[in-house]
Amino acid sequence: MLKNLNLKQKFTILLLIILTFGLSLSGFALSSLLRENAKQDISSTGVMLMETMSSVRKYTSTQVNPELADKLATEFLPQSVPAYSAREVFDILRKTTDYREFSYKEATLNPTNLRDKADGFETEIVERFRNKSDLKEVSGFRSIPAGDIFYIARPLPVSEGSCLKCHSIPEVAPQSMINLYGTANGFGWKLNEIVGAQIISVPANNVINKANQSSLLIILIVSTIFIVTILLVNLFLNRQVVMPLKRMTRIAEEVSTGHMEVEFEQMSNDEIGNLAKAFKRMQLSLEMAMKRIKRTQGSTGD
Repeated sequence: MLKNLNLKQKFTILLLIILTFGLSLSGFALSSLLRENAKQDISSTGVMLMETMSSVRKYTSTQVNPELADKLATEFLPQSVPAYSAREVFDILRKTTDYREFSYKEATLNPTNLRDKADGFETEIVERFRNKSDLKEVSGFRSIPAGDIFYIARPLPVSEGSCLKCHSIPEVAPQSMINLYGTANGFGWKLNEIVGAQIISVPANNVINKANQSSLLIILIVSTIFIVTILLVNLFLNRQVVMPLKRMTRIAEEVSTGHMEVEFEQMSNDEIGNLAKAFKRMQLSLEMAMKRIKRTQGSTGD
């Protein structure tokens, strides 16, 4: 089939094969790289949100609680609980477009409020933090009934001594808290002990879609550049190779029929120009040979 194609068509097919092969080969690597970049981008946002929640917790523990100490003796106020404050602030953040898809949980092994109870998967994460003191962050994908999610988790230690007023033993906890939650959960904590994990999660589709959008954009740009390159190569090939070859072919055909007055023009100093010089030398040699033949025939006739 290639024998019936001209030079320009053969070059175009070759470049299209290279484009197809190149995009196929780099597609998987590009997709993996962009997916990793998307994970890093979302992880950065998640870490920023965790840092914000940690700041809210610290503010509640060090500045809000001391101001409410007298009132807490007779009445339990959820606003005085760092975890509650963090959840409330996060719920406000979720009302904005940028953070609407994010979820936040302080997954705790033994929480006062069972809403914060770690499930089986979260318990494994907390235990990893408890068993490896140098492990500061884990992330990955998990499946839940609502669909796959991407999560980032950090250890949640008992960093403030004020936390032990409510979580050491029931006898020192505010009576109003005991009346609300009872004495079965949320006690026995120790200072600097990891009791849970801060977990930020987002639907996995957010990561995948973000990577796919970036992949599509890059492939589109690369394809456009390559198509423009093919057009420019074809234009160059047509002007610098095909047209000179066609011109030399036409002149060679005229010379072959005895029209010696036509000349091969050397338009350049490249291989095409050298070919034109070779044809010109051949034309001169042919012309001289024909003149010798005519002289020989003339001498014989005499």
